[in-house]
Amino acid sequence: MKRHFTYKGFKIIIAVFLWFVLALQVLAQNRDVSITIHLRGVLESKISLMGLSGTKAFKTIVEVQGIKNGETAILKVPKENLPGEFVLRFDYKEKKESTPYPSEKNIIINDQDLELWASPMQVNNPDSTWLQKGEKENAAFVMFMKENGRQKEKLGLLQQFLANYDDTKSKFYLQGIEEYEIRRLAYNQWLNARVKDDRKLFVSSLYRFQFVPEVPWVGTEKERAFSVISHYFDGIDFNDAVITKTSQMNEWMNSYVNLHMQMATTTALRDSLVASAARTAVEKAKLGNPIVYGWMVDYFFRGFESNNLPTGMKVLQPYLDDPNCLTSKRMEIERRIKGMEKLVKGIKAPNIELKETNGTLFKLYDFNPASPYILLIFWSADCSHCVETVNAIFPWLQQVENKQKLPVVAISLDETETEIKVWEQKILQLVGWKHLRAADGVRSKVANDYFILATPVMIVLDTKTKEIVAMPGNLNELMTVKK
Repeated sequence: MKRHFTYKGFKIIIAVFLWFVLALQVLAQNRDVSITIHLRGVLESKISLMGLSGTKAFKTIVEVQGIKNGETAILKVPKENLPGEFVLRFDYKEKKESTPYPSEKNIIINDQDLELWASPMQVNNPDSTWLQKGEKENAAFVMFMKENGRQKEKLGLLQQFLANYDDTKSKFYLQGIEEYEIRRLAYNQWLNARVKDDRKLFVSSLYRFQFVPEVPWVGTEKERAFSVISHYFDGIDFNDAVITKTSQMNEWMNSYVNLHMQMATTTALRDSLVASAARTAVEKAKLGNPIVYGWMVDYFFRGFESNNLPTGMKVLQPYLDDPNCLTSKRMEIERRIKGMEKLVKGIKAPNIELKETNGTLFKLYDFNPASPYILLIFWSADCSHCVETVNAIFPWLQQVENKQKLPVVAISLDETETEIKVWEQKILQLVGWKHLRAADGVRSKVANDYFILATPVMIVLDTKTKEIVAMPGNLNELMTVKK
């Protein structure tokens, strides 16, 4: 069959091209950056660097072993990881017989080579660990945070007073509101001036997240929450693509989503509110830099996928055809939506053929226990949300009436040597389950057949027909299935 070149395909090609051009122009550094570290005060240390944002978040980017007291280590930070926020970690020994002990220092790296004199035992004491004179990013951030604390102190006291004062109609209270608003506007003006002054530095993008939105103190608590939500994005410049390289961007968006979730009284309302939050946030980001626009779609995709929220996933679908949306998850989102359309109640589940831990070949369609249902769990022992889910389900399934009605087939998508070791230890606690592992993780055939892009995912099957009965998102929904 011939493939026809479509307008949609052309738009996607343009989007990919635009992504590379903008990423190179806006985010990429011209060169790698080196960190020269002079070690002192300990016998020896391993030194490693981890990122705090992006695909390398909390993963080691570079490390050196066995640096002795008085020696110098040089870490080369690849340009594709810059600029960004990092954790510099020392696993040091005081004495030869000592067990390595960790200490960590947060550090900001842009385009300037750094030189650090470090005593791991006092790594965050400026008298013991310091950067070279003339260092820009970290020095500017320290100065900003000190002044920011002073600027916000009185504003915070006024905010606390207004939140707790009992007579909200008194003249005194109204004067407090007036004073608060004067100080809030003055603070935000100061903040904007600092962003402008340090605009050539990466840290200026971190300042923006300190913006204080408008709050109607004369309203109810619910009205205040709605106001904060409606003004939440006022202080952010969505044309600044560098904000996507900050760890604060993710934390800031988590707070935005939590504001919506706090208003939910039911699971259905929660899902609806979060989907609405996604639509609003993406539409705001859409007006800015395409990289920020794409980041926002990626952020909600990860959340919807990990929490199994199909209503949210559908919100993202219209943005996939927009060439200005530089999402790195385009193919994953399209695949997930396709899976949502195919894997529904009443559809026969794809067959599974994987080896159990004892070496026996497991075949789903040959598995016919004396129970009405089978529970499939796709999970990873290295995924905290998965472990929480498994830890909640396992005790419930130990109850005789549940154990007999719902045998478990747990498919691990752990891939790396470290992940596999964690999985091998964890399954020792999950006695009675059938444990399988797909060697290629989310790229495996079974993950592809079931459209699994993130874990955990639970699927309940009819034992006789192998038809899908339900896809519960948590224990409460699973308990409902069996009734």
